[in-house]
Amino acid sequence: MQIRLAASAALLAPVTAFAVDYLSAEQAARQMFPDADRFQAQTLVIDAALQAQLQSQGFKLRTPHWQVSTAYKGDAALGFVVVDDVIGKFELISYAVGVGLDGAVKQVEILSYRESHGQEVRLPAWRKQFVGKRSSSTLRVGDDIANISGATLSCTHVTDGIRRVLTVLDAARRGGAVKP
Repeated sequence: MQIRLAASAALLAPVTAFAVDYLSAEQAARQMFPDADRFQAQTLVIDAALQAQLQSQGFKLRTPHWQVSTAYKGDAALGFVVVDDVIGKFELISYAVGVGLDGAVKQVEILSYRESHGQEVRLPAWRKQFVGKRSSSTLRVGDDIANISGATLSCTHVTDGIRRVLTVLDAARRGGAVKP
């Protein structure tokens, strides 16, 4: 009986969690666009045609609804902020991508990291590799984005997510669904 109780207690014991929240989406947006005096959020709904186009390019969308915030200073648009999640190894990694009006990455911030390994993707030097990249950039770990030993899945999935964000945002801007 004692063995069963000990085994049952072990099953009910809490699992150690490694989740760390570093920034809120609003804090990240303010870091990315410090000159902005306001951010206007809009929900981008990816229609069936764009979903099919993205799937043909190998992108998997978890949802057709994306939150895109436009940064403004007065009436002038400065750029966009998109918050997204990717799977690390087992858990979600939440990140934000700041994109200028020219379609180039301005900044990438890791908002929440929930894995026990791979948090090195938060290192400024690794995230800085994305600055200036566009939807037409290769954006592949091992090509134009360096890998971090011990964080391969996190590096790969965040890179794939940023490429997806840039592709969706570019297509939405060309189609008129997102306007500055």
